[in-house]
Amino acid sequence: MPPGTPMQTSLKADLMTDFPQTLTKYSESPEFTQDTIPLALRRDHYTKDGVWGKIVVTEGELLYLREDLPAQVVTATKPATIFPTEPHSVSPRGNVRFKVEFYRDDAEGSLQ
Repeated sequence: MPPGTPMQTSLKADLMTDFPQTLTKYSESPEFTQDTIPLALRRDHYTKDGVWGKIVVTEGELLYLREDLPAQVVTATKPATIFPTEPHSVSPRGNVRFKVEFYRDDAEGSLQ
């Protein structure tokens, strides 16, 4: 498939781990462990329009689950990108410690 075709572009977006450079961190969750993950995070949920997230694991492994995509193993060296409005959930793989950082695109004036 030639570069830039819709399928290749979509696949690249699905695998992207870097945020657009215009994003600014504005909040983060408390640290969670396998014992303290809220039920709401274990079920499908999503961020608001214009809100991006980054799952940051400091210990262990976490499964990041998105509709119609393979599960992603998130580790201390492999953070995961949460795309705006995309349904997702997480599941611990044994002992884990993680937090979620939240970002917005100030260039678009979202969430001001």
